[in-house]
Amino acid sequence: MQAQARTGAASSRLEPAIETPIVMVGRVGRRRAVAHMNLAAAQAGLRIGQAIAHATALVPGLVLHDLDPLADQAALHRLALWAQKLYSPTVAVDGDDGLVIDASGCAHLFGGEEKMLIDLRARLAKAGFVAQVAIADSWGGAHALARFSRRSVFVVAPGQTGLQIADLPLAGLRLPADLVENAGKLGFDTIAELEATAKGPLARRLGMEPVRRLDQAFGRVAEPIEPVMAAQTVRARKVFAEPIGAPETMARYLTLLVDELCVALEAASLGAKRLDAWFHRVDNQIVAARLSLAKPSRDAKRMVKLLCEKLEAVDPGFGVEAIVLAAFLAEPLSYRQDEAGLGQARKASADLTGLVDTLSNRLGADHVYRLASTQSDLPERSVRKAPALDPLEAHAWPIDWPRPTRLFRHPEPIDTVALLPDAPPAAFSWRGARRRVLRADGPERVFGEWWKADGELARSRDYFQVEDEAGERFWIYRDGDGEDPQSGSQRWFMAGVFG
Repeated sequence: MQAQARTGAASSRLEPAIETPIVMVGRVGRRRAVAHMNLAAAQAGLRIGQAIAHATALVPGLVLHDLDPLADQAALHRLALWAQKLYSPTVAVDGDDGLVIDASGCAHLFGGEEKMLIDLRARLAKAGFVAQVAIADSWGGAHALARFSRRSVFVVAPGQTGLQIADLPLAGLRLPADLVENAGKLGFDTIAELEATAKGPLARRLGMEPVRRLDQAFGRVAEPIEPVMAAQTVRARKVFAEPIGAPETMARYLTLLVDELCVALEAASLGAKRLDAWFHRVDNQIVAARLSLAKPSRDAKRMVKLLCEKLEAVDPGFGVEAIVLAAFLAEPLSYRQDEAGLGQARKASADLTGLVDTLSNRLGADHVYRLASTQSDLPERSVRKAPALDPLEAHAWPIDWPRPTRLFRHPEPIDTVALLPDAPPAAFSWRGARRRVLRADGPERVFGEWWKADGELARSRDYFQVEDEAGERFWIYRDGDGEDPQSGSQRWFMAGVFG
């Protein structure tokens, strides 16, 4: 699936009123002409390509800004590198106002294609860009929908691209403006009208470009996406005289490319933290594989092992004619000397990097983490997910009041028999079983965090550690102080279990 994002910059400085007509000034030959405009300028009757002298005479108070195509392309290139880090290894600049992203195998990481587009649009909005985004079976189809559909987020079901782009204007096919104008003179206004025409007569009247663009938009001809790369990106490339396709052959050449890449990384004193591999197929398709590492590394053996596991998801088709391997995320490689005195044996610390890398690339990086403590009195807020190899934080859980080994994500209500306000329960019922309390310790009073929410100003909880007849220990609490109704509901809950 191809994802398209059409963007427009929104300045964070003082902006003119929305009804102010604004145009970007470009050049058509030697004359200055309207290159882009806002909605107010379009409603005032201006059009793209119109001479600036005519436009200023027609619309009083017109705001003019000179177009800088080189700066725009540089900004789009930086935006593509940003999207490449977050969404997919295969991202390219599309025209002068958009990006194209190969979302195959990536959308599920965000909960589906629509959620991925919503996330992409929200992130662009935070960066000051207004975007229309679309996903379709082909680059051409996604391009047309992102620019000429009326939806800000458009996800096309597989096989429905042709139906969805049929009524869009010819400009959606990425045709030159003069070709669109000539086609309009011949009576062609929409993509459907062009598609319904026999290809032979169409080619004789307008040339082969409309035929090629139609085939690309409808997915009849493959259109590879050549990903962007930063100038400093360390990479290795292998082009084959004859296409390859056997897994063992691709694994052998991947090994050679990794060795070459590690040599280049060593020369730059860097370690790779993320590797992207592209397999260029003979049918003009590009299949991508991404490898993430927990720490910067130049361990070629481990990289090869993890990359070869990715080959199971790489379809070589009728053969692979080139492989490109790049370290898109590389950081300075730091070394740590183990502490050892004279005459003392060196203590070997366990290195879990290999295990974390293996699990992360098989299960997904979001599924491999460790629990870390955060500064909060409320138990459910004092735990967070942290990267598996992050250093330990300075603060920790209190040691004078032990915490259960299993803390429930959502506390479960229980029925109790207890004397108010400070006595622990004499018995409680949980999950259909009644338990009599033999021993208890508490209460540990925890107050609401009023600086986070006004509703927590008067709230409190009383936690107890209790042990039943069978020797099982539980962590329960009362929502409130047992006296003041504003402090809580006074109901009891099971927060966790010990051992």
